[in-house]
Amino acid sequence: MAAHGSKAVVYAALAGNLAIAATKFAAAAYTGSSAMLSEAVHSTVDTGNQGLLLYGMRRAARPATPDHPFGHGLQLYFWAFVVAILIFGLGAGVSIYEGVDKVRNPHPVESPWVNYVVLGLSILFEGASWTVALKEFRRHAGRRGLLAGIHSSKDPSVFTVLFEDTAALTGLVIALAGIYAAEALGDPRLDGVASIAIGVVLAITAMMLARECQRLLTGESVDPEVRRDIRRIAGEQAGVRGVNDLLSMHFGPNDVFVALSLDFDDSLPAGEVERVVTRVERQVRAAHPIVSRIFVEAQCFQAHGRGIGASPAAAALGGD
Repeated sequence: MAAHGSKAVVYAALAGNLAIAATKFAAAAYTGSSAMLSEAVHSTVDTGNQGLLLYGMRRAARPATPDHPFGHGLQLYFWAFVVAILIFGLGAGVSIYEGVDKVRNPHPVESPWVNYVVLGLSILFEGASWTVALKEFRRHAGRRGLLAGIHSSKDPSVFTVLFEDTAALTGLVIALAGIYAAEALGDPRLDGVASIAIGVVLAITAMMLARECQRLLTGESVDPEVRRDIRRIAGEQAGVRGVNDLLSMHFGPNDVFVALSLDFDDSLPAGEVERVVTRVERQVRAAHPIVSRIFVEAQCFQAHGRGIGASPAAAALGGD
């Protein structure tokens, strides 16, 4: 089963950012505002990021091959990590550079009302995109809180857009405040300070996103409650004396690999062991459709405890 993200959320963000970026560049060129230019770069980077997410989703949907027997679902996590790098390198870097330059070489913002109109409209558009992203995120997170939902989410196409839109709204408010303060106080350097602040917000956003993607890229397990239920299903089968170990890994938002080490009753004939394995696979997939592959190993508890046939990590931890 290939990884699939929520394309509707990404397309909504892509369309909104593309229109906003063009408007912001025009306003920045007309008024000379550093904060507005930072926001234009920010929206451009976000537009490119959504394109990369769509590309990653398309790559992740490719079927398994002999060279990639577990499919290509990890491609989505890789491209989401690339998005984090771009936000940090381009978005944050350019914003901070422009801000420092404006502070060192201040010049007044011309026709600030243009910036107010553009920023106001941008807040409306970004707010609409953020609402779509938050609604989709809530659908995936369930009753979990925001931070817990982000940490437990296995779909970067959802939380990446939510991160970006939240940073965008924050940046717009900062830009609006900076331009107003520069005009009201007669100090154009405050426009540059706002640009630096936008860069800091983007840097923090990029680091948070990179942290979440790093967990997924390095082989994150399925949620604990799912692991417990799989262990229960396997342990309740007639002929199974115990579950030695349960290992799992996400290869995509809806693509989970599970490996089970089961201690079968020694008197159980080979044919019955095969039927038990089939029942375990059928019941686990029925209860948890995201589990796409299940491998079952028959091993006595004593051998497993000595680490025979088990990975060093599994032997050291004593299983899940």
